[in-house]
Amino acid sequence: MGNERLRGAMDAVNLTKHGLAERLEVSTKTVERWITQGRCPHPTMRLQVAKELGRDETYLWPELLAGTRSANASLSELVQIWPTRPEVPHEVWRSLMRQAQNNIDVLVYAGGFLVESLDFVNVVKQKAAEGARIRILLGDHTCAEVYKRAQEEGLASLPQRCKSTLEYLAETTELPTVEIRTHQTPLYNSIYRFDDSMLLNTHSYGAYAAKSPVQHLQQVRGGRLFAYYMDSFEAVWALGVTPALP
Repeated sequence: MGNERLRGAMDAVNLTKHGLAERLEVSTKTVERWITQGRCPHPTMRLQVAKELGRDETYLWPELLAGTRSANASLSELVQIWPTRPEVPHEVWRSLMRQAQNNIDVLVYAGGFLVESLDFVNVVKQKAAEGARIRILLGDHTCAEVYKRAQEEGLASLPQRCKSTLEYLAETTELPTVEIRTHQTPLYNSIYRFDDSMLLNTHSYGAYAAKSPVQHLQQVRGGRLFAYYMDSFEAVWALGVTPALP
């Protein structure tokens, strides 16, 4: 799609493609591509063009505003950040669990703290009874990626913890809206989604998940962070398999 605003701004100051190209010290073909193909120059060049034509660069290239809106919306999705997972108040977890009505999605390797400290088995039962869809992805305790992570973190018990969490949750798998799968993917982030809210536990090489930062995201129209991490969840979900339960 061509850039009619740029063409009109040039006509208003009686500048041809060749004339603008000479002032900017670029080729006429470059200016022609800006006009006919809608190409957007790099930031320094945009400012020079805007100065020559006496127009704001966001008028000449309105898509810049769309990018700004998206960035601002994405920034507004970030509600809070905690330096480590234990610093997230238990009441935050419980509140998000209570408020969830439609979807609870979890992507972890073990996530033992959920069942050990937050009564997650009963949360799953209650929310399933209320009609919420619940999907849980646990690390396959037999896979190479889990053993590799255990070695990197110096947490030899990680495979057993993955298996233990699965055993805790086994009694929920008969509920019609609950599905548990195991995965063998590298875990870059642990994801805890509660309707339009998400707690995102990032991971760093050699560090326990519990010692890593947690972001609280709230989905906002036009934002990209929440959707970005949900796309990641969906990709792993597609690879997950239904485990043989104890």
